[in-house]
Formats: sequence, structure tokens, C-alpha cells
Amino acid sequence: MTNKFIYLLAFCSGFCIMGIELLGGRILAPYFGSSIHIWGSIITVFMLSLSIGYLLGGKLSTSPVSLKRYGVIFIVAGIAILPIVYFAQPLMEIIFIHIEDSRYGSLLASIALFFIPTLFLGMLSPYSVRLLTTHQDHSGNVAGKLYFISTLGSAFGTIVTSFYLVLYFDLNNIVFSFSATLILLGFTAYFQRYSITALTQ
Repeated sequence: MTNKFIYLLAFCSGFCIMGIELLGGRILAPYFGSSIHIWGSIITVFMLSLSIGYLLGGKLSTSPVSLKRYGVIFIVAGIAILPIVYFAQPLMEIIFIHIEDSRYGSLLASIALFFIPTLFLGMLSPYSVRLLTTHQDHSGNVAGKLYFISTLGSAFGTIVTSFYLVLYFDLNNIVFSFSATLILLGFTAYFQRYSITALTQ
């Protein structure tokens, strides 16, 4: 049951990552437009942030792991999303005024708004793998299944956000829902009972 719960969390984190990335284009558009270099800025920041998150999550998973710590990462990621709602507009106004080139303005705005929450979301995948891996011989299979489910969540996040959520809900409400989902999942994981078995050689 707990393994299924971890896979569910991995699915939801993938969903939120792509949902937020898609919303990034809508958030930046009023100030910097929606041309290809705006999306280039957003994708670059997300890829860079996720790569660092994977690295940090991998390092964190080398110490004793627990669902409590896993839950804390979810909670922090959910909280880190909230500044997008409260500070996006004034922040982009400042950047728009001081940086004339929309390429670098959009890049700076993307870093300011999305780097930190995406970094924490990136930490979840390697930590999920460690939670699910109880034997070294199974690590590759576990990682493959985990990344399959996480990427499937990203695909659903992309289609649901772009086809439905942006049509029926205010942008800030969508961001709030992503934040609330991550925080709720984090608290659920934090209070789960789960014993982590050490990897056997």
C-alpha cells in the first residue's frame, strides 16, 4: 500500500511540475510576450532547476530516508509555489522597466518565480526511488517504473492544464490548487508509518 502511495505522489509531482511550467507562459506573457524566446527562458530555467533538484535529492537520499522527510519536501515545494501568486506581478513590473531586452527579462523573471519551487519538486524523484528500493538488484527496475509514472503525471498535467484548467479557472486559483495539493500530500506522507529497509549488497 505504501509503495502505491509513493507512486501516486510521484505522479502528482510530475503533474504539478508541467502544470506550473505551462502556466509560466501565461504569467510572463502580459509583460514579455509569448514568442519562442520566452518559452526558451521558461524551459531553460525548469530544466536547470530540475537538474539541480535531482542532484540534491540524490545526495539527500544517501542519508537515512523516511516518509517524514519526503513529506517535508512536498510541503516546502508547495509553499515555495505561493510567491508566484503574490509577487509575480510587481516583480515582473520591476524587471520589465529595468531590462529592455525581453529575452533577458523573461529569463530573469523565470528564475525569480520558478527556480526554487521547481528545484524542490526535482528533489522528489531520486528520493522516491530510494524509498522504493530495498535491494540493489532492483534499483534499475524501480527507477524505470518511477520515472514512467512521474512522466505520465507530467503528460496528464500538460493536457489537463492546457485543455481545461486555464479555460475554466483563474490562473492564481490554479496555482493555489497546485500548492494546496502538494502541501496536503506532504502532510499525508509525513504522518504515514513506513519502515525503510536498507539496500542489500
